[in-house]
Amino acid sequence: MVFDDTEYNRWLKQAKNTLEGANKDLESSQFNWACFKAHQATEFALKAILYGFGNTPFGHSLRNLGLKLSQIKNIDISEIYDCILLLDRHYIPTRYADSFSEGAPFEYYTEKDAIEAIECAKKIMKFIEEMRK
Repeated sequence: MVFDDTEYNRWLKQAKNTLEGANKDLESSQFNWACFKAHQATEFALKAILYGFGNTPFGHSLRNLGLKLSQIKNIDISEIYDCILLLDRHYIPTRYADSFSEGAPFEYYTEKDAIEAIECAKKIMKFIEEMRK
């Protein structure tokens, strides 16, 4: 099967743009949004490589997307798996007030959380880009 560079590049371009947004949110102390966008950037990057390999990824679970990647082409995702799990935890509670028993989501996220999330997104994106070299 021929790799679909067009879809890969389209999704990876969106992933990089979203990661830039996460960094801007970090700079403006919008830590919950930085964490969410780190998740989104990773989702787009994982979907980029899956589309490239001719798959049609579905859903928002990074764990499921990562496992799908590991199943095709027998790709070892162990070096990014912990980051995948960490970022998956930022999909819903970063945005919805009813994720916590009281307070608003932004009150539960710190600069440390945002930095860690962004670093994980960068690590995963680098892993994906290395597959294309």
